[in-house]
Amino acid sequence: MAGVNVATVVSQFPKGVEDVRVGGVAPFAFAPSRVCSSSSLSRASFALRGKEFASIFRTDQSAWSRRKSVQGGVLVRASSGERKRPKYIPNKIDDPNYVRIFDTTLRDGEQSPGASLTSKEKLDIARQLAKLGVDIIEAGYPRSSPDDLEAVKMIAKEVGNHVDDDGYVPVICGLSRCNKADIDAAWEGVKHALRPRIHTFIATSEIHMQHKLRKTPEEVIQIASEMVAYARSLGCDDVEFSPEDAGRSDPEFLYRILSEVIKAGATTLNIPDTVGYTLPVEFGGLIAKIKANTPGAENVIISTHCQNDLGLATANTLSGAYNGARQVEVTINGIGERAGNASLEEVVMAIKCRGDQLLGGLHTGIVTKHISVASRMVSDLTGMVVQPHKAIVGANAFAHESGIHQDGMLKFKGTYEIMSPDEIGLVRSDDAGLVLGKLSGRHALKTRLQQLGYELEGKKLDDVFKRFKAVAEKKKTVADEDLEALLSDEVHQPATIWSLLDLQVVCGTMGLSTATVKLVGPDGAQMIGSCIGTGPVDAAYKAVDQIVKEPVTLLEYSMNSVTEGIDAIAHTRVVLRAENSYSVKHPQSGQSVQRSFSGSGAGEDVVVSSVRAYVSALNKILGFQISRPSVTSARSEEPRVAA
Repeated sequence: MAGVNVATVVSQFPKGVEDVRVGGVAPFAFAPSRVCSSSSLSRASFALRGKEFASIFRTDQSAWSRRKSVQGGVLVRASSGERKRPKYIPNKIDDPNYVRIFDTTLRDGEQSPGASLTSKEKLDIARQLAKLGVDIIEAGYPRSSPDDLEAVKMIAKEVGNHVDDDGYVPVICGLSRCNKADIDAAWEGVKHALRPRIHTFIATSEIHMQHKLRKTPEEVIQIASEMVAYARSLGCDDVEFSPEDAGRSDPEFLYRILSEVIKAGATTLNIPDTVGYTLPVEFGGLIAKIKANTPGAENVIISTHCQNDLGLATANTLSGAYNGARQVEVTINGIGERAGNASLEEVVMAIKCRGDQLLGGLHTGIVTKHISVASRMVSDLTGMVVQPHKAIVGANAFAHESGIHQDGMLKFKGTYEIMSPDEIGLVRSDDAGLVLGKLSGRHALKTRLQQLGYELEGKKLDDVFKRFKAVAEKKKTVADEDLEALLSDEVHQPATIWSLLDLQVVCGTMGLSTATVKLVGPDGAQMIGSCIGTGPVDAAYKAVDQIVKEPVTLLEYSMNSVTEGIDAIAHTRVVLRAENSYSVKHPQSGQSVQRSFSGSGAGEDVVVSSVRAYVSALNKILGFQISRPSVTSARSEEPRVAA
């Protein structure tokens, strides 16, 4: 087919307009002889692929961006994250199509079994969420424990006061039940932020009011109204209210209670599908009816909070946004209680890819290139492994094995990818131009880490470089997956109390296995433990217990190979519960719940990897406790043998 020169047509566009479509439907792909920069696009001559040029759609420059394909083509695609973020006003958004992203990874996400985080880890995640550009960070449930309160305070002071060059600073939010003690704790935690918010809730479904609260609907309305007013009286001008289990609540009752909390000063009304019960058509309809039938709804922000019990959290969230919700509550990787929450990366990328076409022009302020790093960080710190076929961030999300698919991808990547992996900050190894091996130096490693989204300096870079060189001596090339495993082991770890120095095991088919472990304690003293077990890992764990003397129960143990081949790095994850385990108050039930703690480790040896994971989990447990392990404070040059 004869090519069509569109250079003259493009040159007639207003500056920056580059969107060309066929039939007015799908974004169109060009195949220039070279990848053109934005400035050269209007001067380049393109051969039009596929159907003849049918129509040119004009749009605002900021709404669209180019995406390069590896084959040298240019794929024009919506890029809603690049639009200007509107000024933050608690109960109003100047841009009617802007959707606020409320991230609750640190609160609802941490309620996943085994996902307990230290204060430092929460702060690290909060910083990454700010890099992403989330509008609101729900930093925790301050009433649950003194440690949670301190973590929320720390995030409010450090992340909630950091204003970037564009004036962006995230809102820092604390959860509370509808009682004064909870609200006081929430305000104590968030008041140090430039933009503090209190999020208070009470159940509104008949089953909850009757069996959990044991209160009448009128009593629930009165409590909700009084507590929202109380939160405002503390000096907080940004108060969010949630009618828990709204998905199973009587709509007429919802209109009444929401109207009363608006009068009391609520600025955001969050509509939770607490048990993931509704279907998208139901949930979207509920949002539309609340907007239409609740007096005063036009003066507040309507929000969604969808659980994933039926696998519909993302679909329900998008349906809610389509029907007028302008805040969506999500978590990184979709983690959360039971089946989890709506996934930030899924919701954001769905809006980015289809917001202009099918969602009425919706867009967010998320800087999507930081999604991949955020996903890996949350997975590493919580120990919640991302399933390989997870949308957007799973290991297979951009993998193609079918011969037909591979053929199409080799010809043009847009054939089977609706988004480019670089949009979420994922750079393919074969695109990076760097192959790391035993001759690679510190600069090459640092450059590749930067391409993967990691900025390491000083001791952290030194530690990762040492581990990298050790791996590179045994492997021909070091893959990105290997680097990420090393980063997980060196960077995403709790504060060091005990660390592994040496490990020796003797095992085989005859007799019990024996392990000797040398650990370095919090005061620098070295201690040795030796034990027998039913296998090398069991023996090593018993030797560690002999030293640390922290009674624990092993709840989960898993190991996977990071890459293929006999020389692959092993990555191990364990979940432990201590006899004196740290307990917290559950926000919904109010009951004390024992926390479990995850740990991860990586190494070329499976036993070393396993011990590193075990020690990592123990460090988390000890980090939550007031007392430190009882070891002699004097530094010893000679290792001591544990009794």
